[in-house]
Parts: sequence; C-alpha cells; structure tokens
Amino acid sequence: MELFSLSPFEWSLVILCAMLVGMSKTGVMGAGLMVIPILASIFGGKLSTGFLLPMLSVADIFGVRYYNRHAQWSYLVKLFPWTLAGIGLGVWFGDVISDEQFKAAIGIIILLCLALLLWQDQRKAKIKIPDFWWISAITGIVGGFATMIGNAAAPIMAIYLLSMRLPKNDYIGTAAWFFLIINLLKIPLHVFFWHTITWETLTFNATMIPLIAIGAVLGFRLVRIFPERVYRIFLIVSTAVSAFFLF
Repeated sequence: MELFSLSPFEWSLVILCAMLVGMSKTGVMGAGLMVIPILASIFGGKLSTGFLLPMLSVADIFGVRYYNRHAQWSYLVKLFPWTLAGIGLGVWFGDVISDEQFKAAIGIIILLCLALLLWQDQRKAKIKIPDFWWISAITGIVGGFATMIGNAAAPIMAIYLLSMRLPKNDYIGTAAWFFLIINLLKIPLHVFFWHTITWETLTFNATMIPLIAIGAVLGFRLVRIFPERVYRIFLIVSTAVSAFFLF
C-alpha cells in the first residue's frame, strides 16, 4: 500500500503509535505493546513489523542516552547468542506463513505478553528465577522469536531482568542496550529477507521522529501526574482489545 495515502483516521492512529513508542521508553510501561496490533491492523502483519522497527530503534536511543552507564553486560553476553537463534527461527517462521497467519501469531504473542505483565504485577518483588545457563537460553530464544515476529519481547526481558534483582537504573540501562543492539541487528533481516523496510517506509519513519520525541517528553511528564496503575489498566485493556481484532 502507499504509506502516505492513509485515511485521516489511519494517520491519527499512526501518530498516536509514534508518540506511544516514545512514551514506552520513558516510563509508560506497556505502551509499546499497544502499538503493535494497531499497526498490524493498518499495514498488515509482516509489513507492520518492519514499519515499527526503525521507530523503536530511534526510541531506544533515548533510553541509551539517559542510562548508557548502567548496563550490566554480563547478562547481555549470556542472552545475545540465544536471542540471535530465536530471531533466526522467527525469520524462517515469517517466511512460511501467510499474512493472516502472521497477524494471528502477533495477536497470540501480544496476549501472552499481557499475561506475563499481569503475572509480573501480581508477583512484583517475589519473582525469583535461578541464574542458570538454560534460563538464559530459553529467555533468549523465546525473546528473539517474539521480537522478530512482533517486536514484542519487552515483557519477556522485563521478567528475566527483574528476576536478576538488578537495581532500577541497571535494569533500565541493560534493557535499553539490549533492545537497541537487537533492533539494529534486525534491520538488515527486514531489508534483505522480508523486504519490509524500504526507502518509502524509512521516509515515512523519518516524519515520525518528532512525534517519538514528543512522546518521550510526555512520558516523563505524564508519569509524574497520573497514577501508574491507571495507565497500566488502560494500556492492558486497550492492547487486549486491539490484539483480539487481529484474529
């Protein structure tokens, strides 16, 4: 489809999504999940993942910019090889299914991630996962597959890193570097294997950069004004409804 020939309603949704991407990196937890099904309903399953990826990469730079000194690289080194294996599995899976099946896969992944977020909210500090190599392997493979198919590995990584009892800044910095590196590595796969990132999509993405920045600033401000629980309930319900429409 011609990206710049969207209807006014579709434009409003894309603008909202760009702002939510920025907000998701500056404190509005779960906002990124809401974006995924909305874009999939507009652009189709596979194309939407390529459209969203550069925007996420720009937003990741904001996170790394503020928390670059706090990454715990020992955890990243454990995860990267397994995450790359999961990404490879996702590339293969995306090539052998139809776009309708792809959207359904995104919907399933989003609903599972929402379930993980709810479980995480209930458990909070009680989450405790042994730091065994096979835990890193499972997390990396599942997270790599989820990030390739739906750009939706954030809840998986959140539970893993929270279980490692990292201090707040170390947790944010480690997650920021993880997603920046992984998202940049995924871009060539979208360009050369899935053909979902083109000059047209990148041009469109460039128009979204100011909106991502506005969303990042809004994220900082809104989190201070409104209770986080209100945000969480709204985002979880909205994301669940959007995910169901993908079926």
